[in-house]
Amino acid sequence: MKSICVNCGSNSGLGTIYLEAARNLGQYCAVNGIELVYGGASVGLMGAMADAALEKGGRVVGVITEYLNSRVGHRDLSDLIVVETMHERKKVMFTLSDAFIVLPGGFGTLEEMFEVLTWAQLGQHNKPCGLLNVNGYFDGLINFLDRAVDHQFIKSEHRNMLLVGRDISSLVGLFVKYCAPITEKWITSDPGK
Repeated sequence: MKSICVNCGSNSGLGTIYLEAARNLGQYCAVNGIELVYGGASVGLMGAMADAALEKGGRVVGVITEYLNSRVGHRDLSDLIVVETMHERKKVMFTLSDAFIVLPGGFGTLEEMFEVLTWAQLGQHNKPCGLLNVNGYFDGLINFLDRAVDHQFIKSEHRNMLLVGRDISSLVGLFVKYCAPITEKWITSDPGK
């Protein structure tokens, strides 16, 4: 993996545990020569992660809309790509990344994760995607997805596309072993079209 896209909150969350996890992930990418691709903000978990990677000499690429850039854009990144729409933002982030890690966040974080998973389910890519389940933050979501399998709304092979780790090295270890399920390509091979 040469690059990892991280989706995470523009808020810091409760306490310091989430900020620490974001900083640790930023440092991990920098120390291991992995380019960090993220939403380009200077605030919350996003900003903390980017700053930590930059402090360790890592390469950090932000992708942000013009609207968000004027309000919360990070000014010190290795590269900042400014786009017009959120759809374009997600497509650029996808194209630049070999894998996806999801840290705690809100609606936007979850929407980005589910879109990447949907693209994988439709056979449009085979890049690994995983939750970094800091402080059990995603336990309820994981239970919901397992329930969706039990109720036959999600196939087990598609549920298993979302990898889960409680620490960075175990999650990256799952990425290295990841083998995407064989899925019929339903649409175009270009996500986001």
